[in-house]
Amino acid sequence: MAVMLRATSLALLVGALALPSSAPSAQEYPSRPVRLIVPLGAGGPTDLVGRYLAQALSEQLKQSFFVENRPGAAGLIGTVEAAKSAPDGYTLLVVASPHINLEILNPNKPYQLMRDFAAVAPAFSYDALMVVHPSVPAKTVKELIALAKAKPGSLTYASSGPGSNKHMGGELFKLMTGTDLLHVAYKGSTGARNDIIGGHVHMMFDEIPAVGPNVLAGQVRALGTTGTKRAAGFPDVPTVSEAGVPGYEHTGWSGIMVPAGTPKPIVDRLNAEINKLLAKPEVKAIWAKQGAEIMSMTPTQFEAYLHADLEKWTKVVKDARIKID
Repeated sequence: MAVMLRATSLALLVGALALPSSAPSAQEYPSRPVRLIVPLGAGGPTDLVGRYLAQALSEQLKQSFFVENRPGAAGLIGTVEAAKSAPDGYTLLVVASPHINLEILNPNKPYQLMRDFAAVAPAFSYDALMVVHPSVPAKTVKELIALAKAKPGSLTYASSGPGSNKHMGGELFKLMTGTDLLHVAYKGSTGARNDIIGGHVHMMFDEIPAVGPNVLAGQVRALGTTGTKRAAGFPDVPTVSEAGVPGYEHTGWSGIMVPAGTPKPIVDRLNAEINKLLAKPEVKAIWAKQGAEIMSMTPTQFEAYLHADLEKWTKVVKDARIKID
């Protein structure tokens, strides 16, 4: 009887091992539609990146990738939704530099970016333009610094809200130049941009695709770009670093993360497919016109990039004593 039981158990074990695994493999993935959660507003840089990646990956992998907008609370609502999703590769989070700001400024939120998500791949980076209203007498970054130091607290800079990229860029500038500029926060980029065009505020750091047309129309004056090299669309505009603030850099970015625990083969497959897409010359050309550059990294490199960004802006937030209610 014991021998028969052992034989039966062995047969069951062999049978179980022979069955195909229910876990998804990289070769089979994706076998059903994949959603990309965009936790920020429609029409913004993060949404545009998400929609582009969804369309391109759908064509490349012959499976539906679709965007689900979940805006609200500076990205908190959609990111929480993504964190609660199954770690199976069928929910992707479109992340962007504002996630770093939220991570630092809201430590009590119900998720932690680097604990609850795994890095997949960055996609694009985009610089901003430091612009002033034409009524501001400063024609260069150095002249603006001199003007600000001559009249502490009299020059204003606009942002799309406390803790936004535009706010952080202004505070970094203040810290690195020792100037006293007055922060004027708006509920979104449009109001801030309209008011600098109207001359109600003096200065703003704004993404090149958004404010570039206003520069070309003469509505605002560009003093510098915020990247490490001059922007292709504005070759005559120096970087803020070369124009008088050595080392200044404030670059936005967008990419993809997935819920922690997503199988590594699927993470690697997504990374390879995204990098394959970004390597196409036509993709580089399309996004260069938008003032964006390709970012190509492995998951490990992207994770290290995120940690470095967190470290940099944590120090800025601490030194500038930035808080949000």
